[in-house]
Amino acid sequence: MGIQLTAIHWVYLVFIVFILALLIKRRDTTMICVTGILALGLLATATLSGSVSGIFNSFVYATRELLGTIMIISIIVAMSRILIITGINETMVSPLTRFLRTPAMAYWGIGLIMMVTSFFFWPSPAVALVGAVLLPVAVRVGLPALGAAVAMNLFGHGIALSGDYIIQGAPKLTADAAGLPVSSVMQASIPLVAVMGIVTTVSAFWMMKRDQKNGTWRDGLVASPGAAEPPADAGTDDAQPVLMSDRLRKGLAIAIPLLFLLDVIGMFVLHLQGGDATALVGGTAVLILIVITLLAHRGQGQGLEKITAYLIEGFTFGFKVFGPVIPIAAFFYLGDAAFTELYGKVLPDGSHGIVNDLGVALANHVPLNGVVGAVTLTVIGAITGLDGSGFSGISLAGSIAGLFAAAIHSGAATLTALGQVAAIWVGGGTLIPWALIPAAAICGVSPFELARRNLKPVLLGLTAMTIVAMFLV
Repeated sequence: MGIQLTAIHWVYLVFIVFILALLIKRRDTTMICVTGILALGLLATATLSGSVSGIFNSFVYATRELLGTIMIISIIVAMSRILIITGINETMVSPLTRFLRTPAMAYWGIGLIMMVTSFFFWPSPAVALVGAVLLPVAVRVGLPALGAAVAMNLFGHGIALSGDYIIQGAPKLTADAAGLPVSSVMQASIPLVAVMGIVTTVSAFWMMKRDQKNGTWRDGLVASPGAAEPPADAGTDDAQPVLMSDRLRKGLAIAIPLLFLLDVIGMFVLHLQGGDATALVGGTAVLILIVITLLAHRGQGQGLEKITAYLIEGFTFGFKVFGPVIPIAAFFYLGDAAFTELYGKVLPDGSHGIVNDLGVALANHVPLNGVVGAVTLTVIGAITGLDGSGFSGISLAGSIAGLFAAAIHSGAATLTALGQVAAIWVGGGTLIPWALIPAAAICGVSPFELARRNLKPVLLGLTAMTIVAMFLV
């Protein structure tokens, strides 16, 4: 027997519809999420003070849930800052340039290197780490700057960010919203990320070669390749020049990848997943940041102060990225355990949370199946990515995946992963022009032309991935 839906359930559902409508119109959803939290709090507590307090408490709850993700990204960005300043990043990837001898090798090489780097450093810092060194090499062997930007986008902001298997920020957000273990969502995402990645990168490469052959290729240059200012994430060094011997730089360039490789081995050997795996990577990054900063600034006597300065830069970036996410996540966490934690036992007896209750009710009235669920989650994921964040809407995708899975009694992890991958591919930096600025800037191309080149491959990938998901649900 299904749970009797209350006004709380219906208000939650109405606000989900409002949020989707705003996302379709590319409008900010923060105000509507806060209004939704206020309305739910008013229904739960029947007091104005309780509902107003609920806004703040829900923000605290969301921040607490997201803090590990915010911290790891902030620390990785802080570490990448000192790697760029010292030139260690250039030393790390420069040996790989010998393999980029043809346009095809440059496209796949720069893409694969970007993907691996993005798994550990997140894509935005990786653009600066990889692009500054490999782009001139790629252009020299005949790969257009726009083609290099496409490769960096699809492999970094697409494949690496949508799976996020090392830092695990994205799967934690969606798994929490869907009420699932992080490991199950990560495992379910592997075939989806693989299909999406293969279809998009192969089709993008084929379209580039076809258009070059037909004479319809447009470079979209707005500056000389590599001459553009570094992306905002990379920053610029206003301090005195950092002095580091070539021998020390080469030694560190070897040691850093080895340390992260040991982390990956440790994850498998010690069976670390989710927060434990993130903590291992984050702790390693902090130690690397401290050691390199002390070595780099030892001659200036500013090592201790610079450690703090780099951390501040990283945290500024992290909270800037997640600032829009917190209000949205706060609303969608109320669909699960957060509601009872903040407002007590207000829902009817036998309730398993707002989202699960809606899913059961939906199953009783609407004939849902895997095909409908897969198509719906892809569309919703793509819509939530329209704000150009990628991360801001994946809590919604996770919540709706949980709702659909409760209705069809299967495929929770697959639907959750599907919404996550679709949202990040669209909004994480492959289709929305204002999200493409880091890669476009480092390559000196128009972000609008880059978005246009990515459009067809990404749409083909989304279609193929959705079809595969239909069989997996």
